Amino acid sequence: MARVALVTGGTRGIGEAISIALAESGCNVAANYAGNDERAREFAERTGIATYKFDVSDYEQTREGIAKIKSELGGSIDILVNNAGITRDGTLHKMAPDTWQAVIDTNLGGCYNTARSVIEDMRANKFGRIVNVGSVNGQAGQYGQVNYAAAKSGIHGFTKALALEGAGQGITVNAVAPGYVDTDMVRGVPDNVLQKIIAQIPVGRLGTSDDIARSVLFLTAEEADFITGSTLSVNGGHHMY
Repeated sequence: MARVALVTGGTRGIGEAISIALAESGCNVAANYAGNDERAREFAERTGIATYKFDVSDYEQTREGIAKIKSELGGSIDILVNNAGITRDGTLHKMAPDTWQAVIDTNLGGCYNTARSVIEDMRANKFGRIVNVGSVNGQAGQYGQVNYAAAKSGIHGFTKALALEGAGQGITVNAVAPGYVDTDMVRGVPDNVLQKIIAQIPVGRLGTSDDIARSVLFLTAEEADFITGSTLSVNGGHHMY
């Protein structure tokens, strides 16, 4: 029977590439999204992947959404990829409380909400693969992103702690930390700034969504059962530690 995989933020950018890669590997994929109905509809028609609308920052919405996925796709969720994330950039001395909280609730709180909703089934089944998408900016920090960097850094700690809890139950928990990837958000950066960023990447290019998707496929494979609590940095050498 095909594994059931949930990818949050799974209809655009990096999430879209992950959803497609998992589907092509034989998984029955559910792609979550929060608000862009038109994009989700186009994605579903093009790929044949089922889409589910719920806000991962909302615990009850997430539990209800996951219950619907289980009902429609059958059985429990075997693979969870926490990719959903937002940015609300600004320096701390100008940052409003709701700007801070929105990023924490979605990027970090969303990991709790989804993992909490699938972990009991994974423990009962003695199998699970959880991959949390962090960021190079959660590792190295970034000016104007105290909220985003804090949330992404928190993901790395969340990953290690949950990995310890799941290790004896057949559940692996890992993170992928992308560097600068050629997505809609990065394409919005002024060209002169973008060229400076690329100049700092030793391999000399931006990453692609497929670079990240291949990393997720590796960590979610049946054979990846000896890899847990790890962060795979996919950044072209931009940040090493």
